[in-house]
Amino acid sequence: MANSWWELQIFCDPVLEETIFWRLENFGCRGSASELKGHHCLVRGYLPQEQAELLDLAALSLWLRQDALVLGLPLPTMQWHLIDEEDWSSSWKAHWQPQEIGDRFLINPAWLPVPTDTDRVVIRLDPGVAFGTGNHATTQLCLEALEMRLTDPETETNIVVADVGCGSGILSVGSVLLGAEKVYAVDTDPLAVRSARSNRTLNNVSAESLIIEQGSVDRLKQLIDSPVDGIVCNILAEVIIDLLPQMGSIVKPTSWGILSGILLEQAKPVADVIEQQGWIVATLWRRQEWCCFNIRRI
Repeated sequence: MANSWWELQIFCDPVLEETIFWRLENFGCRGSASELKGHHCLVRGYLPQEQAELLDLAALSLWLRQDALVLGLPLPTMQWHLIDEEDWSSSWKAHWQPQEIGDRFLINPAWLPVPTDTDRVVIRLDPGVAFGTGNHATTQLCLEALEMRLTDPETETNIVVADVGCGSGILSVGSVLLGAEKVYAVDTDPLAVRSARSNRTLNNVSAESLIIEQGSVDRLKQLIDSPVDGIVCNILAEVIIDLLPQMGSIVKPTSWGILSGILLEQAKPVADVIEQQGWIVATLWRRQEWCCFNIRRI
């Protein structure tokens, strides 16, 4: 159907970029991208026409302005228009370029040639409608934490990882490429599962090394042969708080975890639940208004 997608264009202070990405994700956008325009940032978001009425878009614009007011930043301006079905994905893809993350990773859009002059671990990615392009601070924090964990010479070999809420599969694929023996990835969104499986194929990762299924922790309990060595979970603070009591049933006594998707203002309640469930916070990393917990079993 023609004219079936909203394209949102938000001009903002660059400091607001991550907050806007978070708002767009929660609003239901299926893709987003940003580019610098002089001293300002242009963020684009895309979502199906039937998913939002004009009043919904006006409310989103108001939320973005309120976020800026709270941070004492210039107010963003938001415009929107309809685009054809066949144009929506190519529109945001045109602005997404390869990105180096941490010391080891290079995220390379699937439609671009893979660089031949890099010694980084290349993750080819086409997120489709799933969250996880490497642009968001929470994804970057998780990839950097995985890099530290899986390349540590003291880390045991034959590591098995569970990725709860895998989205595009970027963290799962990254774990395998860094040497994890097996990764179990789950997501409640069937579109995310499809996207993750596609990215598994793009990176020549075998279905035996990366098992991707629809579901959550309950599904992981059915999939795993024995407790896992580590958990990665980049969702939202509220979901992490709900899932933490269940995570203890799928991990070893020596397991570690990487938790993100958490705003700094939400860190305290998440930390409280972490400790209540028999984990200890080893480190807390932050980027802009987001944080990432690196935790381990007591």
